[in-house]
Amino acid sequence: MTGLDDLFREEASIPSTTDRHDQAFNKEAWVQKKQELRQWTYDTIDSTSLKIAQSGEGFQQYLNVQSRFDRYSVANALLILAQRPEATRIADFEGWKEQGVFIRRKETGFYILEPGERYKREDGSTAISYNPKRMFDISQTTALPKQEQNVMSDERAKIKALIERAPVPITMSDSLPSEMHALYQPDTRSIVIRRGLAADDIFRALTQELAHAEMDKGNGQYARSESSFHAYCAAYMLSKQFGFSTSKFSFQRAPELLGQMEPQQLRAELTCMKEAAQPSIVRMNRQLSQQQRQAKRSEATR
Repeated sequence: MTGLDDLFREEASIPSTTDRHDQAFNKEAWVQKKQELRQWTYDTIDSTSLKIAQSGEGFQQYLNVQSRFDRYSVANALLILAQRPEATRIADFEGWKEQGVFIRRKETGFYILEPGERYKREDGSTAISYNPKRMFDISQTTALPKQEQNVMSDERAKIKALIERAPVPITMSDSLPSEMHALYQPDTRSIVIRRGLAADDIFRALTQELAHAEMDKGNGQYARSESSFHAYCAAYMLSKQFGFSTSKFSFQRAPELLGQMEPQQLRAELTCMKEAAQPSIVRMNRQLSQQQRQAKRSEATR
């Protein structure tokens, strides 16, 4: 099979519509290269899935990428991890150009998958095709990294955003066991949290229990033990994304829990973790944006 570097070079050399008057365009060769590139992305997703399940450190690297790109699918997070693990903000060539930003010379980019056209399978069901799309990280462009805004640095504001409009009631308690900071209770569909915790402990405990609440379908059959690792990973991604300490997290059990799974099964588990975290991420971003707008209005009226 053609190497990835060759695919990059081949794609870059495909004649534009204006050049095709001067040189023959071999459509069959172009289609073949596209098919090879698509297959490369599928193979890379599978191999990276297996790789991250073999060590706690590798699995944590995947969670770091998924936390930075929470709107991207598990498959695309795996592709970013395999090709550009330190990426922080990505767009395609046209996306950067629309922002007045240009790609630096000799940067080759990397690939993710984007939805294409719908098609019918042989059994009559409908599916969506996925096509490789070349992306570039901000570090590959002329853009200057933006300074992080201080308005979101307050831990209390973030915890308030996490609690605001939570899917289940959250109450304080002094009766939890000493080793337990918070607990989701499926029978009452509520969360209790210990009083007097440090901010990092509050956030870690609440995000984990909120993940349990999100995974509980309310049919009376929720098994906490079967979802504990998913909730733990969701709490890590939220802590990482919103700037809380992650020093107490450890993923050394990842190979034991995931190491024997096939790639497709493993990605289903990763998707469950992502979906357990996503509602809290969306809610927090919305609430923090509202807090920011209110702060700006208050400053304007002074």
